[in-house]
Amino acid sequence: MFKKLTRLLFGKTDKVDAEPARPAAPARSANTRDSQRRGNQQEDKPSHRKTRQKPARRNHASDPREDLRQLKLDIDVSKVTVVPREQHNISRKDISPSALKVLYRLNDAGFQSFLVGGGVRDLLLGGHPKDFDISTNATPEEVRDLFRNSRVIGRRFKIVHVRYGREIIEVTTFRAHHEIETEVDEGESRKHIKHLDSAHSSSGMILRDNVYGNIAEDAVRRDFTVNALYYTTNHFMILDFVNGLPDIDQRLIRMIGDPETRYREDPVRILRAIRLAAKLDFGIEKNTEKPITNLVGLLESISSARLFDETVKLFTNGQAERTFALLRQYKVADYLFRPTMACLQDDSDPESKLLTLALRNTDNRLAQGKSVTPAFLYAALLWPPLQAAIREEIGNKIPTLGTLQECAGDVIVEQLKYTAIPKRFTAMMREIWELQLRLSPRNRRSVEIAFTHPRFRAAYDFLLLREEAGEQLNGLGDWWTRFQQVDADTQNTMIDALVPGKAPRKRRRKPRKPESAD
Repeated sequence: MFKKLTRLLFGKTDKVDAEPARPAAPARSANTRDSQRRGNQQEDKPSHRKTRQKPARRNHASDPREDLRQLKLDIDVSKVTVVPREQHNISRKDISPSALKVLYRLNDAGFQSFLVGGGVRDLLLGGHPKDFDISTNATPEEVRDLFRNSRVIGRRFKIVHVRYGREIIEVTTFRAHHEIETEVDEGESRKHIKHLDSAHSSSGMILRDNVYGNIAEDAVRRDFTVNALYYTTNHFMILDFVNGLPDIDQRLIRMIGDPETRYREDPVRILRAIRLAAKLDFGIEKNTEKPITNLVGLLESISSARLFDETVKLFTNGQAERTFALLRQYKVADYLFRPTMACLQDDSDPESKLLTLALRNTDNRLAQGKSVTPAFLYAALLWPPLQAAIREEIGNKIPTLGTLQECAGDVIVEQLKYTAIPKRFTAMMREIWELQLRLSPRNRRSVEIAFTHPRFRAAYDFLLLREEAGEQLNGLGDWWTRFQQVDADTQNTMIDALVPGKAPRKRRRKPRKPESAD
């Protein structure tokens, strides 16, 4: 400023060192300036939007164990088989979006989480699992705090159900092997173990199992090798701790650990081995198979309610007919359906054939995407003892409704000693059986009562199975089939023909309204 003033007043010019010229800035387009301005604004203004960082793209030359070490699982990496993404067929598009939500939220919260069990197994086999289970190092209480749509269930082993609409994602915490802390004698009260983390019965059955560990310990605590495979969305790897992948290739069901000890810990594993073998068309490994017939009596210690749930799973896996054959082969059916097995002496009897056809019909309905009800299955399973009870009561005569109801009650009460059956299903079973008598058309009233009954369709299907099994019903199934296919006038004609010598009923015409004088 002083130099400028000097120049103006005196006209003198001082020599000053010239400032080196700066290189001219390159010309920027409007788009470049706008993007730069937006970038500056974003740097100044903090972003509150959460963004999940995508896993780094895999370098095919890298060792997958290095990726595993990054997960910090606190395990011996050398003792696990790691299958990288490019060597397996599991894709996230085949996994339930709800299961992926649970996996991502657990990972984002700092926990370890893996898809595990039947979901991984079925995906590897090219199937489409209905259920997805997740295993994590988060405790049940931590999972519940993370998901508002969840609840902790179970006493023997706590698990968390995360509900998305009608879909339930089951989340379990890594379990660990532990020594027996408390042993409960048979018949002893179990109230004192209510809040314990570990307890066994004197026979070896697990009563409480809430001791937590890491993923490697959890793998050996699972039942079968094909159910102990873990899939992670971090680098999309599969982890195998117990050689489950070779057993899938060989199509074998193999118990983890000593089979006899594991069956004693939970006798329901006998039913699971049979169910998996039937569902997957796998064989049962010889050491896993050997103790089954000797230990099947342990099923008597399982609650009847739990056995009902397991039997429903057995017959709704799409292979009900093969499952029942395996249950008979290993003598397991005697501890689930003893009244029925006592009546199945000859496979050529109509009652035995009806049961086989009902199981086959169940498989066909499931293959077509149709629903099945346990009531229909149990109606077929208990049909042989029901017929035996009726014959013992009145011989080969046609039973009255009262006789059938009395025998049905006795048969159901006997079955309840082995498996529980909810009342809504026993009521439906009774209706299906009673309609077998009502479906014998005698007059208009009997036809209308049967045809408008809410269980008519189930009873009609049961009637067709009876005919197909060889029962002589004088074409009753054909009559009802035709009755449903014809129009109302033909139905009236069919009903009128039931009473011999009665002329067909004339259709009444509505009287005409008299014309007015106008």
